[in-house]
Amino acid sequence: MADRISGRPARTGNAGRARKAERAGRGRAAAGAAKPGRAGAGAPARKGAAPALLAGGNPQIAKGYGEAPVAAYIAAMPGWKREVGRRLDALIVQTVPGVVKAVKWNSPFYGAPEEEAGRRKGRREGQREGQTWFLSFRCFARYVKVAFFRGAELRPPPPGPSRHPHVRYLDMHEGEEFDERQLAAWVEQASRLPGVRM
Repeated sequence: MADRISGRPARTGNAGRARKAERAGRGRAAAGAAKPGRAGAGAPARKGAAPALLAGGNPQIAKGYGEAPVAAYIAAMPGWKREVGRRLDALIVQTVPGVVKAVKWNSPFYGAPEEEAGRRKGRREGQREGQTWFLSFRCFARYVKVAFFRGAELRPPPPGPSRHPHVRYLDMHEGEEFDERQLAAWVEQASRLPGVRM
């Protein structure tokens, strides 16, 4: 059968699609091939391998709920920041017994415990729909930034401003001692305020 306009024999659509798919498949296979000695993009990290550090030395930890992912994040924090993370976590746990923990967006998050009790009824382990959070922290190149999601309502408010009207920050630098009593007061106040759903 000939093409009505050009007079050339008509192509069947399947042959052209098959050649195109074959070329695309070869390109994908070549692009996804790992270099010798390196894991390919998307390949799981080797067991026992240290977590990757993102910009500023922030550990790349998979999203998860509970103590284990937060402990993994703190263990992966580089240098002096690890001790700051350990002290922050201990202070939060001491100030808010039963605090809910998670790692989201490569940062530890802390939520109020009374919400957890109601949420867990009838839900399987790991589900946290509706959980709200009052605090998070993250590593940057020269400091650890603590975010109070309702920090503008704390008295006195933490010193670091934000583009978001409710959020306030506290930056913790190497060698600086932080006022644990003031930090504990902020944590306690923040845990009683309505949290932020994320």
